Amino acid sequence: MSEASNDTEEIQSNSKIRLSIWQALIPIIALIGMLAYNVFIYGDDSLGGSNQFILLMGGAVAAIVGVVKGVKFEVMIEDVAKNIKATAEPILILLMVGSLAGTWLLSGIIPTMIYYGLQILNPTIFLAATVVICSVISIATGSSWTTSATVGIALIGIAEALGVSVAMTAGAVLSGGYFGDKLSPMSDTTNLAPAMAGTDLFTHIRYMTLTTVPTIIVTLIAFIIIGLNLDTSGQTNPEEILGSIDASFNITPWLFVVPVIVIALIIKKTPPLIALLLGTLLAAGAALIFQPDLVQMIGGGETLNFETAYRGIINAITVEITIPSENESLQDLFSAGGMAGMLGTIWLIICAMVFGGIMDAIGALERISEALLNLFTSIFGLFFSTVTSCLVLNLTASDQYLAIVVPGKMFAKAYEKKGLAPENLSRTLEDSGTVTSVLIPWNTCGAYHSGVLGVPVADYFFYAIFNYLSPFVTLIFAAFNIKIKQLTKK
Repeated sequence: MSEASNDTEEIQSNSKIRLSIWQALIPIIALIGMLAYNVFIYGDDSLGGSNQFILLMGGAVAAIVGVVKGVKFEVMIEDVAKNIKATAEPILILLMVGSLAGTWLLSGIIPTMIYYGLQILNPTIFLAATVVICSVISIATGSSWTTSATVGIALIGIAEALGVSVAMTAGAVLSGGYFGDKLSPMSDTTNLAPAMAGTDLFTHIRYMTLTTVPTIIVTLIAFIIIGLNLDTSGQTNPEEILGSIDASFNITPWLFVVPVIVIALIIKKTPPLIALLLGTLLAAGAALIFQPDLVQMIGGGETLNFETAYRGIINAITVEITIPSENESLQDLFSAGGMAGMLGTIWLIICAMVFGGIMDAIGALERISEALLNLFTSIFGLFFSTVTSCLVLNLTASDQYLAIVVPGKMFAKAYEKKGLAPENLSRTLEDSGTVTSVLIPWNTCGAYHSGVLGVPVADYFFYAIFNYLSPFVTLIFAAFNIKIKQLTKK
């Protein structure tokens, strides 16, 4: 009892330590400076490990500020451990997505999706169709992560075959995925935001459509215009691609059964880890039934027996595999990294959580949010402060949940004092906290989607139109007092 009491007193004493706004900003300024120089030196290779170390250096700067102000090192480590513990499920999901991608390649599921998709879609409508497809899947599943891991991967493959930019395609996947994620009652962030603001789920969703629907319409128009102006001349002939896929895999509509089952499981609120594991195992069985020659080849045996089959399936789940093809343009399409391919992303998330945990422990995140709250007194200023706070937390805490929870707690009373209904806050949290997380490379969402889709954040950033447009639409509504709901007087 005495040890627990001492721990409580220690944490309480640390919570009374107050940073100035400039002290709170020191780690952020240092991190931005170091990251900018690191990206200048390494370019696209910065995510290979150097950015991860820079995040740790940013955490070290934050720790020095904390020690100078009297925050116990043990308290900082405890917050880091808490942060990393909170990412346990996302890390496991990443590993399962890697295994899913490997078995879905070996079984021919992804090649089959691409094969039929090439016959239905053409470059002109492809990007707009991608937004619509991902919107529907994400609304049904409540998860942009699941959308990227299933149809997103297939759509990237179709884009490569059609000669459409994978950066544009990733932006379209994420625009549709986050539109559905925001409006689905099964989404965790869609439930979290109203809980933090003090309103109910369906009031929140109805109110959020006021900004979300116009944003997705503008996004669709933008992708239609891009599609009409795409130049795919000189690219690989889709007929060649179809022939090469058919030569390497046994293509059959029966393979669609596996993704349909996975999506149905998630719609029925099966935990993602279980759904992805079942999707991996079902795909492994499909590989043995429909692609026995490929399983034998990946297993490294002369005949298909139990040992060869086991090695082939486990290799697809755990390490990088490549299905040979005479068509050189299919090299990337016929490769999957397995669980090992996700380790770089996991490494990035862990390092980001170290920085975010220390920033939280020294009180820097709370101090920055408080400063933003006091900076503006008008209604527009309140909305602007909320948006900025969500963006700062996505940059520093590297987690979209903290970007919703912390501003939600900080600003709830301020909205009430201004006579604003709580759904104003919940909508703003989603419009700025949920959707912008994917635009930051070291944020859990940015790291996840760039790892799953195989497209760096810097490449797809400009084309994730829905994601960066959403905060601006919210601010436009606030600036012109459009549909800003007042508290009902009792």
